[in-house]
Amino acid sequence: MDEQSLSFRLLAILFPIFGIVAAGFFYARQHKPEMAVANRLNMDVFVPALVFAAMAGKSFDLAAYAPLALGGFLVLAACGLLAWPLAKLAGIQPKTLVPPMLFNNSGNIGLPLAVLAWGDSALPAAVILFMVENTLHFSFGARLLDPTTRLLTLWRIPVVFAAIAGLAVALLKIPVWTPLVIAIKMLGDVSVPLLLFALGVRMTDVTFSEWKVAVGSALLRPLAGMLIALGVIQLLGLQGRDAAMLFVFGALPPAVLNFLFAERYKQEPQRVASIVLIGNLAALLFLPLALAYVL
Repeated sequence: MDEQSLSFRLLAILFPIFGIVAAGFFYARQHKPEMAVANRLNMDVFVPALVFAAMAGKSFDLAAYAPLALGGFLVLAACGLLAWPLAKLAGIQPKTLVPPMLFNNSGNIGLPLAVLAWGDSALPAAVILFMVENTLHFSFGARLLDPTTRLLTLWRIPVVFAAIAGLAVALLKIPVWTPLVIAIKMLGDVSVPLLLFALGVRMTDVTFSEWKVAVGSALLRPLAGMLIALGVIQLLGLQGRDAAMLFVFGALPPAVLNFLFAERYKQEPQRVASIVLIGNLAALLFLPLALAYVL
C-alpha cells in the first residue's frame, strides 16, 4: 500500500470517530447538554445490547478468542504494574495514576475503531477486549479505589450480565427468536455513536491545571501500551488481525470511566480528568501511528 493510499485509509477510519466526537464537543459548547440520563441509558441498555448481540451471534467462538482475551489482560496488567512505581517516583498517589494508565478507552473509541478498520466481522473480537477491560475496571478498579467493594455482585452490572447471557446463548447454542435478535441489535447500534458523542461533550471539561502529569501520562500510556503489546503478541504467538487489534488496543487512550470513578470515590477527580481528557486528545496522534504500523 503506497503512502497516499494509506493516508486516505487512515482518514476514512478515523474521521467518523473524531467527527462524531467533534460534533459532541461543539454542540456542548453551545448548549451545555445534561448527559447523565443518556450515559446511564447507554451503559444500562444500549452497550449491553451491543455486547449480547455480538457474543450471541452464530459466528462467535469463545475458544478462538481466548488468546486475544489473555493478550488484552496482559497488556492492561503490565501497564498498571508499570504505573505503580512511576506514580511513587513522581510523587503522585498511585490510586490517581494507575487507573488511567491501566484502563483504556476500549468502548468509546476501541469498538468503532475496530469495525471501521477491519469490518463488522471484527466486532466480536473488539467486544472481547472491551469486556476484559470493562470487567477489570468494575472489579479490580473499583476495589482499588474502595476496598469495601463487593465483587460477588459484579454480575449485576448490565454489561457484565449481558456478556454472561451472550456467552450462555453461544456456548449452549440456545435458539433466539430472529425478530428479538434484530431488536437487540438495533438497540446496540445506538451505543457507539452515543459513546462518541458523549466523549465529545466530556471534552469540554478539559483543564490544563495538571498539565505536566497529564501530558506525561498522555505520552507514556500509548507508547508503553504499544511496546507491551508487541511483547505479548510475540509471547502468545498472535498473528493477523488479532495481533493488529491487540497492538491498536495497546495504543488506546485512558477510559473516560476513570474520571467517573475518581469523582465517585473522591480520588483527585480534577487531576484524573486532566489525565483522561488530554490522553484522549493525544489519541489524534497515536492512533494514526498505530494503525499505520498494522495496516
